[in-house]
Amino acid sequence: MSLRIVGLNAFLPGFRLVHEFAERNGHEVVLVVTLPETSRYGASHPMVAGLPESTNVLITRKLRTVAAPVIAALQPDVIISAAFPRLIPGEILDIPTYGAVNCHPSPLPAGRGPTPQRLIYEGDERVGATVHRTAAEFDTGAILAQRIAPLPDDLNGTGLMQSWRTLLSECLDEAVPRLVAGDPGEPQDPSAASEAPFFTDAERLLDPTEPSRVIRRKAAALNVTAPTAELELDGATHLITRTDPADVSSSAEPGTVLEYHPDGWTIQTADTPLRLTRA
Repeated sequence: MSLRIVGLNAFLPGFRLVHEFAERNGHEVVLVVTLPETSRYGASHPMVAGLPESTNVLITRKLRTVAAPVIAALQPDVIISAAFPRLIPGEILDIPTYGAVNCHPSPLPAGRGPTPQRLIYEGDERVGATVHRTAAEFDTGAILAQRIAPLPDDLNGTGLMQSWRTLLSECLDEAVPRLVAGDPGEPQDPSAASEAPFFTDAERLLDPTEPSRVIRRKAAALNVTAPTAELELDGATHLITRTDPADVSSSAEPGTVLEYHPDGWTIQTADTPLRLTRA
């Protein structure tokens, strides 16, 4: 069965996730609803400029009064939101024939909220992805599909993004047929829930005296949507875009710069040297 899909996306990779799902399953994305550019997503990932020319796009913050009537006129079967940082009102959720689902890059109910990569920042050695029924509150709906995998070998923001793309694609392929079949999904356990708020300025600052795995995990989590990991060195604050193991041996004190490079440094951490690349 071919489905008419409306996507709600404020981040280009979220649109691509929905678009690719539709293409490989013979469905049609009849409309993409997005928000005016914001500092969180728009500065680094302008949505509209990256969409195919044939895509119907609605740019609005007024979901009830503007988006809902337009969506209703298109008579969609399913609504899929991915990286859409707004609560979706009932006026929209009641429209699609089969319902609405949301793509969330965490093993819900852990990591609810705008920064699910916080779980990795704080020590989780897994990448999680969930597609759930969209509910009145953020990330609380019944789960229709979930995948969990180890952290990628490329432990950087790009590596995490690729892992989530793979896992969420698998989740959509499972979740949407369950939605269409009327499957209610599995309710989330509130006692296992955790929140994932935005990173603070202090949390963006890497500590080169921590173990290399901790530094890499934190930098990867900070750099998922755009590079925001920082390092204070030589009296200046630098934006760090990548971290990689360094093929050198050293017994220097943690935090010591072992080598200077045109685009960064090799630094001794609490255990092994790490190559830090700056913007």
